[in-house]
Amino acid sequence: MTKTRIYFNRWFSVAYHYMNMIRNNEDGMQFEIYGTHSDPNNMALQACDHAELEPKVTGKEYIDFCVDFCRRHQIDLFIPRLHMLDISRNTHLFEEVGTKVLVCRDIELMEKLMEKDHFYESVRELGIMSIPDYFTVSNASQFKHAYEALTNAGHEVCFKPCNGEGGMGFRVIDNSRNPLEELSGHTQNRISFEDAFRAFSSVESFPNLMVMERLQGYEYSIDCLADSEGNLLAAVPRRKAGGRLRKLEQNADLLNIASEVASAYRIPYNFNIQMKYQNETPKLLEINPRMSGGLHVSCLSGINFPYLAVKLALGYEVGPLNPQYGILGSHVEQPLIMDEQKVRSH
Repeated sequence: MTKTRIYFNRWFSVAYHYMNMIRNNEDGMQFEIYGTHSDPNNMALQACDHAELEPKVTGKEYIDFCVDFCRRHQIDLFIPRLHMLDISRNTHLFEEVGTKVLVCRDIELMEKLMEKDHFYESVRELGIMSIPDYFTVSNASQFKHAYEALTNAGHEVCFKPCNGEGGMGFRVIDNSRNPLEELSGHTQNRISFEDAFRAFSSVESFPNLMVMERLQGYEYSIDCLADSEGNLLAAVPRRKAGGRLRKLEQNADLLNIASEVASAYRIPYNFNIQMKYQNETPKLLEINPRMSGGLHVSCLSGINFPYLAVKLALGYEVGPLNPQYGILGSHVEQPLIMDEQKVRSH
């Protein structure tokens, strides 16, 4: 039986799980998995049948590398993460070498999703869910104004880069910090207003930041699966339940938000909506048009999100899906002997 060839470029290490979920699918479909990463010891590469080192380049050079990789290895389906927007803009180049790409092709939407403040304005216009109070700033004076406006409105304040990913660059403004105590404790994502203002004042301007109200309630990731036209097939709200615990909940408000997002934006295949409550109101943190970092926990619902997205992208139908909710899940480390010969140089 001919195996379908799938390629992951530079992903998070949890792609190790996603590759194995695709490989160990419920239909017995056969896959050969290829991967590249700039770090030869990245864990995701250990799940690949074939792995290569990728160059530390950007723009057209990176696209050329990926297209050439797909051509050389006759890749059937490419699942990108790094430089996903550039790849979305150039799907035609991959199609010319016979490779489908599992990515949202709405370039305008992708550009908004990569700049969180632009996407917030899109959500505000549509009115499909609540967003935090926020300001976009690029210099110290704007930062001070935003901080004062939010605190005067009764909010605690945090900030993060407009184009950041995950928790990178996220800070909570906390003026009660004790730096001496923190030296002997865990590293924290907190900073005083004075320290932040001093740092921002050291430069004339900096890349756009969102200064926003800090949300105090439960935090959820809603892992979603849609077909190639963006029709929602399944959604699993996953709540942070302390430490590594995650609760898969049949939360009607969040399932309705997932349906509204799917109808409004038509994001295909895998996407993830991050929400956090303020009192009784869930508010948007961000939307990622890809598999989330915690998707393997949501797969405990019985929905094999990575494989089903692949199946859809390859043109197969996916029948009615019925996630199991009410599941408390977690994860543990697993020791693994590294195959030092896994990665080849091209």
